[in-house]
Amino acid sequence: MPTLLQIDSSADPSHSRSRALTAAFADAWRARGPEYTVVHRDLHTAPLPHLESSALHWAAADRTAEESVAPEAEALRQEIIDELLDADAVVVGSPLYNYTVPSSLKAWIDRIHVPGVLAPAFDGDAQPLAGKPVVTIVSRGATYDAGTPTEHWDHGSPVLELILGTALGMRQYPITVSATLADRLPALAPLADHAAAEFHDAKTTLERLATTVV
Repeated sequence: MPTLLQIDSSADPSHSRSRALTAAFADAWRARGPEYTVVHRDLHTAPLPHLESSALHWAAADRTAEESVAPEAEALRQEIIDELLDADAVVVGSPLYNYTVPSSLKAWIDRIHVPGVLAPAFDGDAQPLAGKPVVTIVSRGATYDAGTPTEHWDHGSPVLELILGTALGMRQYPITVSATLADRLPALAPLADHAAAEFHDAKTTLERLATTVV
C-alpha cells in the first residue's frame, strides 16, 4: 500500500498554516483510494528527545570503542529511520521559529541524518532515500522578499534543502507561505490579502501534487 509519512512540528494546533497545508496534502493523498495510507508523526504532541549521546550521529560500525548507546535510544533512532524508509512519500510541515526550524523538527533531523546509514559517509556511498519525494512546507510569519532587510533571515528552508535534498538525496518539492501573522500583527496587516491568496495557491498546488507523486 502506498504510504505517506506526514510530519508536523508546529506548536499551534488550532491556527497553524503548516499544519493546515500538510493536512490538505494528506487528505488529497487518501482521496486517491483506500490503499493510500498515512502515517502521522506529530513532533509537538509527541516530541522526540534530543540526542542522548553524540554516538547516535554515527552508524554502530563507525563508533569508537569508548562510545556507547543505550538500547532504548538505539531502538528509537531505528524506529524513526525505518518509518522514513518505509514511506513512499513524505510531507514535512515546518513553521519558521526564530528564523529556523522548530527544535522539535531539529530533533527528528538529528536522528535521520546518520552518515553511513541514510547519508553518505564517504564519496560514492549509497543514499537509500535517493529520489524519494519529500514535500517541505515552510510557513513564515513575516516576509523575506529580495531587497528587504530580512531577505536572508530564513535559515529554516536551507536546513531542509541541505539535509533532505542534498545529504539524503530526496526529491524535494518546496512550498513556502509568508506573512502568516498578517492577521495578528498590525505592521503586517496590509499584507493580509496577499497572505491569504498565497495560502490558497499553496493549498491548491499541494492538493494537485498529492495526486501525482509516486
